[in-house]
Amino acid sequence: MSRGPEAMTRKRRTIAFLIDNVVGDYQSELRAGVERAAEAHDVNLLTAFGDLSSALRPDETDRSTFYHLIGPDTADGVIVASSTLSRYGGVDVMRAFCRSFAPLPVCSIGTAIDGVPSLMVDNALGSEISVAHLADEHGRRRIAYIGGPLSSEEAQLRAGGYRRALAARALPCDERLVAVGAFTIPTGREAMREILARGAEFDAVVAANDRMALAAIEVLKAEGLRIPEDVLVCGFDDVGIARFTKPSLTTVHQPIKRLGGMAVSTILRLIGGEAVPALELAEVELTQRESCGCGYRPGDTVLPPSPPAQGSPRPVSDQRASLESALRRSVAIPIGALDGWAGDLLTALEDELAGDRGRFLRALQALLDEARREGVLLDQLQAVISLLRERVRPAAAAGDAAALEPLWHAARILIGSESVHVEGEQRLRVELAAIEVIYGARGFAACLSLPVLKGLLASELPRMQLSHVAVSLYDDAQRASLRPLFLMDHGREVEAPPVSFPARRLAPPGFLGGAERSSMIVLPVAFGDVETFGVAVLDSRASAMSYDVLRLQLGSAVKAAALHREVVREVELRERLEQERVRQESQVAARIQTALVPKQLSIEGLELCAVMQPAAEVGGDYYDVLATPGGGWLGIGDVAGHGLAAGLIMLMIQSMVSALTSNDPSASPARVVVALNKAIYKNVRGRLDRDEHATLLLLRYERSGRVTFAGAHDDMIVCSARTRRCTCIASSGVWIGALPEIGAMTRDAELFLEDGDVLVLYSDGVTEARNAQHEQFGLERLCAIIEAVQAAPVDVIRDRILEAVEGWCPSPDDDITVVVARHRAPE
Repeated sequence: MSRGPEAMTRKRRTIAFLIDNVVGDYQSELRAGVERAAEAHDVNLLTAFGDLSSALRPDETDRSTFYHLIGPDTADGVIVASSTLSRYGGVDVMRAFCRSFAPLPVCSIGTAIDGVPSLMVDNALGSEISVAHLADEHGRRRIAYIGGPLSSEEAQLRAGGYRRALAARALPCDERLVAVGAFTIPTGREAMREILARGAEFDAVVAANDRMALAAIEVLKAEGLRIPEDVLVCGFDDVGIARFTKPSLTTVHQPIKRLGGMAVSTILRLIGGEAVPALELAEVELTQRESCGCGYRPGDTVLPPSPPAQGSPRPVSDQRASLESALRRSVAIPIGALDGWAGDLLTALEDELAGDRGRFLRALQALLDEARREGVLLDQLQAVISLLRERVRPAAAAGDAAALEPLWHAARILIGSESVHVEGEQRLRVELAAIEVIYGARGFAACLSLPVLKGLLASELPRMQLSHVAVSLYDDAQRASLRPLFLMDHGREVEAPPVSFPARRLAPPGFLGGAERSSMIVLPVAFGDVETFGVAVLDSRASAMSYDVLRLQLGSAVKAAALHREVVREVELRERLEQERVRQESQVAARIQTALVPKQLSIEGLELCAVMQPAAEVGGDYYDVLATPGGGWLGIGDVAGHGLAAGLIMLMIQSMVSALTSNDPSASPARVVVALNKAIYKNVRGRLDRDEHATLLLLRYERSGRVTFAGAHDDMIVCSARTRRCTCIASSGVWIGALPEIGAMTRDAELFLEDGDVLVLYSDGVTEARNAQHEQFGLERLCAIIEAVQAAPVDVIRDRILEAVEGWCPSPDDDITVVVARHRAPE
């Protein structure tokens, strides 16, 4: 297999690891296991994540998608985290995806794929031991089950284990007690409510993962049920939050990090030409906590105390073999980690008893330090102290037994203190990462050019702990080549070579495959799942949140820059056509304004129609309709002034509102307005050298009828379906672009629409239209028209308003914009 001259000289192997995201408890653990094993085996690692919907479509034939750039030019083998990708398709789709990387060797984690070496935990056994514990040890007979998505093999296996465990105990499998979620907290809540609504009695719940189990506990508590007094609950995965909830969650612990390590070993054996098993299963175990009524019991497998040794001066040595075995079984430590720890600790205890005071606590501190580095849960080491106190004290002389009590007390304090420090450090890291992400995201959201983006990357990436970065954009329509946009080495921006390179190389020549071992993150520079602009390769030292934000923000920034380039072209056009300024500006502004009018008006729960009629001397009216899951966004505004400048500012507003709401559909309207104002203020004054401002009102509509809004514009009108009377609702914000900072003056407000209520948004071209006697059309006249046709279709209401305004003012001197929406409550 030919791989080119550079590939032939590459000495260190490189593994590609494909996963849906690096954020999430399961994903973080799995990635940590792969990272650790890659380091131990001295191989390079490329972790690729991003949108997989196009790459996993069964009919996908485009080989230039982001994931299909992974190939022999950059990797020697591929690990696919199939368990995280199954939501994009079933086993058949995953099989085709894995095989698409031929001739590279591939292995799968979490899903058994025919013809692809696969590694899984024993999912069925995990569910079986959960049901067995609840039934055998707690006597529960009506055990409900919340399963995962039907497309997930893991979910199917766990559901099968639940059913087999019931059958083995002749317990009924009542389908009324079974519901399906999607491994998320919201779907877990929905599934638990579905079971409750069926009215069947149950005394325990088993969930296919911890998030759905925690959601079930939340719903059960809201119904007045006590956990575990009334209902016992078990989860699956043993994610970090499981031990901190109240009550703490009994769950099936799966060795996720070990799976990652096994995958690295498997792929390296495949690369070396060795035969490997078609399927390997990793064992699982039940961690018993408060949600099943057991509390935290990591030491259930501890052997019973040995009889006291007679006359022995060193009691530990008489029972050392059994003690060492019991210690190893009392805590959950990943295979291959902390080798020999139990023997070392016993030797230290013997030395302590022999007179070397402080020897045991020093050894315990060393064990805690190493366990901390290995990611072992430190508080479970309390079981070690309990075991030693139980087993050593009876064999010691009376004086020694009393002398040991302060030692056990000091050991418990040491373990507790270290556990608190670890959790505090982890929380601090998360909080610091969140702060950096928030500040970085603000800059990206308002970035309007590639030079500005490069400067932002140079300043923000080091703050995110990134030092080795390559961002490249596609150089051709076929996405076969890339051109470097931004390069960083050792935390400093370096000049990017002005030449293209094959896209399958992912980064410019020399960036990958250096003398030192590397671990890199690869993500697409894309705007949603529609437009892909390039590829980013970054070192793996930053927090998972940073990569997730960069994945979203880089593409949005490039998209905004492209829109901004269009604005610049329009400005240049204005300069070239100065002699025909008034006429040409009006034409350009009209084109911008009408081009940005949404072609389709569709938001779930709303009947919508709208119109924008530019005046002869075009102003800067703006409106937009942006659909989101379960609702959408409405926007309306008006730039002060007329002509091209107003159109340009309106274009900036539209593009930034679209980008900000697309990145976070549930964002606070006030925060969006504040962020947009900052960018508009700088652009209008710093780039356009003008002082225009704009009214802007943003509304976030939810399917329930709740509308959250912020900004400053003309009053909103809500005409009630019950009373057919209009209510005018004022906005309380300030103009956009008038002040550099408006955060203190911008707040969210709410209104609620009932079924059939009509919401009307309009520009001042309606209410300020003047007749021949210079009388304004006015808000009172507008409300009277709406009330007269409240029950009519929304397009009839819109047309009646336009007819009335045109009859009042046949030649308006300002743009006229009207948006009419009728809320339809969910059935």
